[in-house]
Amino acid sequence: MNWKTLVLCVAAASPAFGATYILTVAGLGGEPDYEQRFTMLATDTDKILRAGGQTDRIVETLKGADATRAKVEAALNRIASQAKPQDAFVLMMIGHGTFDGTEYKFNLPGPDLSATELAGLLNKIPAGRQLVVDMTSSSGGAASVLKKENRTVITATKSGMEKNATVFARYWVEALRDPAADVDKNETISALEAFQYAEKKTAQFYSEQKRLATEHPQIDDQQRAAAFPLLKFGSASAVVTDPAKRELIAKKDDIENKIDALKYQKSLMAPDDYKKQLTGLLLELARAQEAIDK
Repeated sequence: MNWKTLVLCVAAASPAFGATYILTVAGLGGEPDYEQRFTMLATDTDKILRAGGQTDRIVETLKGADATRAKVEAALNRIASQAKPQDAFVLMMIGHGTFDGTEYKFNLPGPDLSATELAGLLNKIPAGRQLVVDMTSSSGGAASVLKKENRTVITATKSGMEKNATVFARYWVEALRDPAADVDKNETISALEAFQYAEKKTAQFYSEQKRLATEHPQIDDQQRAAAFPLLKFGSASAVVTDPAKRELIAKKDDIENKIDALKYQKSLMAPDDYKKQLTGLLLELARAQEAIDK
């Protein structure tokens, strides 16, 4: 019996799933372009997760000035008090992280949140199925600390030493709304399918940009991730199946690539020229997002 068959057998034998609690946190950007892009990714994620009106999904998103350590702690403690063993829990972290060789920290407005502190908060949540998707720089430095028997951990980097800003987050969000991510065509995106989609797109990004990859996404348990239903397709995928929307999404992705390319050239450019080009691209990005949302 191969592992895919085993997963299906385990899922069939499992009791009915309960509610799914999902918390998305977009941390501190540090620069206007990152602030805008992290906020947009969190907003996109929130809209996708709320589409379809599924009553068994409790969605909360913290971004911008609201993404403080105190509010993250309050949200996790609230979930810990409400969730039951038959429920599922998902934490998605977007932004920057740091690693000093010993401890990983998620950068937030005000005090940061360390992996050790985060693990302590997560361990209080009784949900029997848990998924943590840390899409920040240096996120690989948190993997071993966050690991737990009933928890799947996905990170954008393979270690804490991969410290550059990541692109994995935008491809993870793309996976949540693109039917192409549904490899087995069961109209449900599993955590593993979303990971594999985003991992492939991340590798393609560096290849097409002709750059050495500075992030290597990791997942700690593929079997458990394959059995973790993340999102059922419905109205959430309408934006991708509409040809006009697909064109806008492709335009948005192209703008994102131009912004990332520009940041790599920053040290070779005059400050005023860099700022002018970056401002123009950020305005284009905002307009593209506005058109997608209409």
